[in-house]
Amino acid sequence: MEIPETADGWPALCGHEDAVAAAVSRPPAPPAAAAGPAPRAAWGIALHMHQPLIPAGGDDLRAAGVISNLKHMMDHQGTGDNHNAPVFLWCYRRMAGLIPEMADAGARPRVMLDYSGTLLWGLRQMGEGGVLDELRRMTCDPRYLECVEWLGTAWGHAVAPSTPPADYARHVAAWQTHFASLFGLEALSRVKGFSPSEMALPADPDVAHAFVRSLREAGFTWVLVQEHTVEDPATGQGLANPRVPHRLECRDRQGRLAEITCLVKTQGSDTKLVAQMQPCYEARGLGPAALPGGQAIPPYAVQIGDGENGGVMMNEFPGMFRQAMREASGTDVPPMNGTGYLEMLARLGVREGDFPKAQPRWQKLLFDQCPPGPGATPEAMKEAQARAKAVDGRFHMDGGTWTDDISWVKGYESLLGPMERVSALFAERTRGAAPGGERYRRALFHLLCSQTSCYRYWGQGVWVEYGKEICRRAEEALEGGFA
Repeated sequence: MEIPETADGWPALCGHEDAVAAAVSRPPAPPAAAAGPAPRAAWGIALHMHQPLIPAGGDDLRAAGVISNLKHMMDHQGTGDNHNAPVFLWCYRRMAGLIPEMADAGARPRVMLDYSGTLLWGLRQMGEGGVLDELRRMTCDPRYLECVEWLGTAWGHAVAPSTPPADYARHVAAWQTHFASLFGLEALSRVKGFSPSEMALPADPDVAHAFVRSLREAGFTWVLVQEHTVEDPATGQGLANPRVPHRLECRDRQGRLAEITCLVKTQGSDTKLVAQMQPCYEARGLGPAALPGGQAIPPYAVQIGDGENGGVMMNEFPGMFRQAMREASGTDVPPMNGTGYLEMLARLGVREGDFPKAQPRWQKLLFDQCPPGPGATPEAMKEAQARAKAVDGRFHMDGGTWTDDISWVKGYESLLGPMERVSALFAERTRGAAPGGERYRRALFHLLCSQTSCYRYWGQGVWVEYGKEICRRAEEALEGGFA
């Protein structure tokens, strides 16, 4: 079957739960027999692409149409950096040219792609469906299946640490449904890796547990994490070797465990790491790495960065991509996408249980103060956080992200209040309602849009007002309930 791209004028975000569940639960093909010797090391890059939706399609904020920020930039190219809008648009489509070009010439290019749902919907809404058509051809053409790996993400670019877990699960499901409507259910069945918006990993035990549980329930088998957002559970220190896969373990305050394989992005937020193909050149200096059981495996250097931001990414990336892919194809340090790398390890007999363990940063210090179990009440955990802060002044439960200097909570109380109210109202008014119908879709669309990180990332001012207006529209759609 095919999922229609729109329903009642809204993007396909819900209403096809059975078809999506069947697609993502398809068992993967068994690992093929190893072909030749294992590589010495491997490397990969991922491109993160995002544009928010904003109420800016008119002069009156309360009546303005919800449009892509890219459309707003296109229409106001004389303002600020908006002159970059045409280049951004080119960046969203250019892999659909680079991959066939290189693969057809005999190279073995590899790239992972992370596109937010708001970007995908915005491209359609602004009349740039040709970009989506080109991406679909690249994604579905059997010649390029090994070249391109799509990563799941939150539809509205919500940050997991400060998004209610039930809503975050809705973002994940909405992205899967929307992706399937654009690229097909078969393409969705191949999406096994997950890329959290802003590389944000929850630190709060209950939220982190729910985050991992929602990914596993949605069919994902691995997640990309930022190096400094995780720690060694035994020591509370950084990972001894972030270039091998880890088993991300997240226990809630009652001690229930949710776990998933994670691949670790090293270093901070810098698009030049991807634009100049840093993982390729780093991997050339790596040799086999030992797992806790003693087995040596090829390490994996991986980076993700904005695929359209910055002069280096805009201008230098295509040439550097061509050069690195040509040089590395067929060598003992080849490019690999995340799932391909993990499948290669499976062919070598490596199991998920062989990987070293990781957990969200600061959890050891927290659990040292209050071990998980029946005694870990909300009050006890609050007191434990105060004691942990006294032990280490850097301690916090805001969660990790690209860098240590960004909080998605502090300073945004005027927006967080409406966001939390809309979330609670959605849960209350839609309880027991089937995920369908125009009003439900409209409410879900605005709920997910309201949690877009950009309304907070860009500071106070018009962006916060955008967020508050989207919240108002969500409340309006929820008036009266759905009984």
